Amino acid sequence: GGEALAIEADVADPATPARLFDAAEVLGPVTALVNNAGITGTLGRLADLPLETLRRTIDTNLTGTILMAQEAVRRWEDTGTRGRMVNISSVAATLGAPGEYVHYAATKAAVEALTIGLGKEVAARGIRVNAVSPGTTMTEIHAAGGNPDRPAEVAPRVPLGRVAEPEEIAAAVLWLLGDEASYITGAVLRVGGGV
Repeated sequence: GGEALAIEADVADPATPARLFDAAEVLGPVTALVNNAGITGTLGRLADLPLETLRRTIDTNLTGTILMAQEAVRRWEDTGTRGRMVNISSVAATLGAPGEYVHYAATKAAVEALTIGLGKEVAARGIRVNAVSPGTTMTEIHAAGGNPDRPAEVAPRVPLGRVAEPEEIAAAVLWLLGDEASYITGAVLRVGGGV
């Protein structure tokens, strides 16, 4: 029953944030932002990682998140909006993802640092910034990284015995965006099935 817009964009392009916010504002004031763009590049050892893959991963996962966060905060401060932001991290930020995607884990650790720092920086203005740190989730990121069977391989190592469904991660994001989480900012909510 609602309205939505689908806009193709590259979050690493410095022109993208203003374009996305301008487009979204045709539906009304933007009061929430979920930074969910993320890539891993191909799985493998850090020593074998091509420079182009490293740069693209950093540009998408970290630079893109920062650019979108800057745009949101500027607009919310200009209008006095008590905005809410949720950045998507990964349990890899604390596990390191050795032998798979250490570079990805590093970008997600940086996203968590961004969340904590920015959450404190804008709290007095009523803007809340949090993160959700998912464990392995049934998405296409695994196939894009070269191992579509990765969720099945990881599931036995998860204390709950399975990987997450996207809806379970979305529920955590929605909770942090909602009024029930009104006293939470600068926090990282781990949604990893016990990992």
